[in-house]
Amino acid sequence: MPRAKKAKAAAGEQRSPEELLEVGAEEGEPRARPFWSGTISFGLVTIPVDLYSATRSTRSSLRMLSPSGTPVARRYFDPKGKPLDSEQLERGYELDKGEFVVVSDEELEALAPEQSRDIDLTRFVDRDSIPPLFFERAYILAPSGNSNLAYRLLASTLERTKRAGIASFVMRGKQYVVAIVAEQGLLRAETLRFAAELRTPDAVGLPEPVEPSAQKVKSLRAAIHKEHGGSPTASELADEYWKRLEALVKKKHKSGEDIVNPEPIEEEQENLAEVIDLVAVLRKSLGQTGAASTEDSSASEQKSAGEARSKNKGKSSGTGKDSGTPRESSRKSTAGRSVKRAPAKRAPAKRAPTKRTPTKRAPAKRAPAKRTASKRRAS
Repeated sequence: MPRAKKAKAAAGEQRSPEELLEVGAEEGEPRARPFWSGTISFGLVTIPVDLYSATRSTRSSLRMLSPSGTPVARRYFDPKGKPLDSEQLERGYELDKGEFVVVSDEELEALAPEQSRDIDLTRFVDRDSIPPLFFERAYILAPSGNSNLAYRLLASTLERTKRAGIASFVMRGKQYVVAIVAEQGLLRAETLRFAAELRTPDAVGLPEPVEPSAQKVKSLRAAIHKEHGGSPTASELADEYWKRLEALVKKKHKSGEDIVNPEPIEEEQENLAEVIDLVAVLRKSLGQTGAASTEDSSASEQKSAGEARSKNKGKSSGTGKDSGTPRESSRKSTAGRSVKRAPAKRAPAKRAPTKRTPTKRAPAKRAPAKRTASKRRAS
C-alpha cells in the first residue's frame, strides 16, 4: 500500500471503498479464489470471466455445546422419537397448515434450469434506475485467460455511460438475475432479488405522506450539511461488538477460564455404542426371563419331591423301621441332589417330570419289605 494511503489509515481519515478493500487485504486476508467461471456474452461479444465473492466473513461461528462441552449436532426424528436417516427424508410443499405436497428429487431435477457457463446480457439500463432494495449480494468479475482487453473495454464503457447490464446465469443449479456495473475499471455482478420478494409500502402499513413546512425542511437540510463528511471511515464500518467479544475470549483463554477440550465422538463410535446398548438390553431381558423360568422349575420340583416324601412316610408309618433304611436315605439324597441341580443345568420346567420318575416307582420296590414284616409278626 502506498505511504499516503497508510497515513490515511493511521489517521483514520476518509478513504474510498477501494482503499478500504486494500486495508482489508493488509490485515492478512488470504488471496481469494474464484468459485465459478463463465463467459459474458451479448451479440458477437464473449468475455471469459472468473467470479469471486465481494464479501468475506470476519466472524468465527459460536458453536452450541452440551453440558459436557461437546459440540451438539442436528438430528431429525419422527413424531414417535425414532431417528431418521437422510435417505428417509423427503421434501414437501406446504399448501395449508398441516397439508403438504411431496416433491421428489427426480421431479426437482427435471425443473432445474439447464446448466450453462454463459452470463447472458439481455439489455442495458441506467445504473441509478435500479432501486437499492433489489441488490442482494455482490460479486467481483475478473478477466480470465486472454480476455483482459475486452474486459477493460466493457468496464470503461459501462462506467463512462453510467449504465448497468441486466443478465442471467445459472450457478449451482439455481438461476440468478444480476446487474453488471463498473467502478474504477472493475466489473461487479450484483445479484437482484425477484420483484415478488419485495414488500410494498401498503404491505408495511405506512401512513399517508404529509407535506412538511418550508422552515422544517430548511432546518433539516442545514443539519445534514453540517454532518456531511464524504465517504465513511474505516472506524465507522468496524464491528465493535465482535471486537469486544474477541477481546473477552482472548482474556479468558489466557487465564485458563472456562476452557473445555471434549473428546471427539466419531460416528462409528456412536453406532457401536448403540449396538452395545442394544445387546445389554437383550441380555437383561433374557436374564430376567431365564431367572423366572428357573425359579418356576425349581419350585415345581421341590413341590413334587415334598409330595413324594409325604407319601413314602405314610406307607411306612406302620413299623417305623423303614424311615431310616439305606434305600430311604439314598432316595432322599437323590431327590435333594436333583432339586439342587435343577436351577443350574435344567431350567425348563418341561424336563423336570423325567427326573422325578424314580420317586414314583419307589413304592413298587418296597412291597416285599411289607410282606416280610407281616410274616414275622405272625410267627
